[in-house]
Amino acid sequence: MFANRELQISDTEIIASFPGSEKELFYMFPRAAYPLNPEFLYQESQLRFYPTVVTYNTEIAGYGNFINAENSNFCTMGNIVVNPQLRGIGVASYLIAVLESVAFKTLEAKYIKVSCFNENTAGLLLYRKLGYLPFEAEQRQSYDEKNVVLIHMRKYFE
Repeated sequence: MFANRELQISDTEIIASFPGSEKELFYMFPRAAYPLNPEFLYQESQLRFYPTVVTYNTEIAGYGNFINAENSNFCTMGNIVVNPQLRGIGVASYLIAVLESVAFKTLEAKYIKVSCFNENTAGLLLYRKLGYLPFEAEQRQSYDEKNVVLIHMRKYFE
């Protein structure tokens, strides 16, 4: 059973262990250094909006937040990550639904933006399944200095 709550400092050590490689961390948090430092994660979470933890039964299953949130306009989701042992059971879909609810009910946002790297096929497929559509793309450098494309997507709500 899924539940959600605000991030607590004691959660950060567990969440920081979720990205199992430089590539996974790059997808979650492009400017963070691998391995992810729990203290850095917590400090950054305090600069974000609605840092949210998903639990599955009693286990921390996922984490995400809003990079920015403009009331009555839009929100941008970021730092979405799922516990590797719990992938494939709907954690990300649940987390995104929770953040969407905050955006549209609490912040009265008209739309949500999210960005995903072209190499993150699972993320791109999930966002598409959830109704996010691409509207822009930009070239970036990956953690290993290769050219990648950051695809910006958004979802409008009526």
